[in-house]
Amino acid sequence: MRTVYVNGEYLPEDQAKVSIFDRGFLMADGVYEVTSVLGGKLVDFDGHVMRLQRSLSELDLAAPISMEELLAVHRELVAVNGIDEGMVYLQITRGAPADRDFVFPDPEVTPSTIVLFTQNKPGLAASPAAKKGMKVISIEDQRWGRRDIKTVQLLYPSMGKMMAKAAGADDAWMVEDGHVTEGTSNNAYIVKGNTIITRHLGTEILHGITRAAVLRFAKEAQMKVEERLFTIEEAKAADEAFITSATTFVMPVVEIDGAKIGSGAVGSVATRLREIYLEESRKAAI
Repeated sequence: MRTVYVNGEYLPEDQAKVSIFDRGFLMADGVYEVTSVLGGKLVDFDGHVMRLQRSLSELDLAAPISMEELLAVHRELVAVNGIDEGMVYLQITRGAPADRDFVFPDPEVTPSTIVLFTQNKPGLAASPAAKKGMKVISIEDQRWGRRDIKTVQLLYPSMGKMMAKAAGADDAWMVEDGHVTEGTSNNAYIVKGNTIITRHLGTEILHGITRAAVLRFAKEAQMKVEERLFTIEEAKAADEAFITSATTFVMPVVEIDGAKIGSGAVGSVATRLREIYLEESRKAAI
């Protein structure tokens, strides 16, 4: 049985509880981060902490513990649960006031709720999906306008995953005003010639931690990167496509809406970027 962390306590998972009045439960008033674990160490932890602090700030949500303490909790959970490859999920909500109300509670009276748990994923880095690639469909992006804040409002992305599953695909790329925003839980890329193309940062997409690292590694490897809008039709005509996220790293996409990308096989750019990312991330993990 897993040990989890709830509001300062390490508990067996079947003893972990939060209030029915918690605003994360009632109003999706909370943020989260997922940090991958490779070789028992945390990948890109500093990046996740920086984004967490930004999300908290954008929502005027108080951090219940220091970022130094947060690192200690992550490491303790990884150790006590024996995680070699997997992930640590972290969620902070605005807490549990005495009753339900749209108005934010006073943070001096109602402390934030913090929850962390691990997920054991042996073989995470050696995923077979990276060899065969993913199939995606396109769907309309119907999420709220502040996707740059990593909130727990994940209903529409979940619906998108189910739409993909019903269509015999692995995931969905969301489209707004004719242009791809991102995948349901990942950033989206296409490759044309020697150029990697991905949407520029803004409020329309999540500022991916893996995205930032992969683009940095691509530029260091002398690959050309363009951060701009692109369409599904442009994606269908691309040589390659791929996604990035904290748990998939770099994952090739071989089909969009039933159309093969390039040859329909996993491409060399995505393969090389995955190799570089995993190699560099293992070296830098803490």
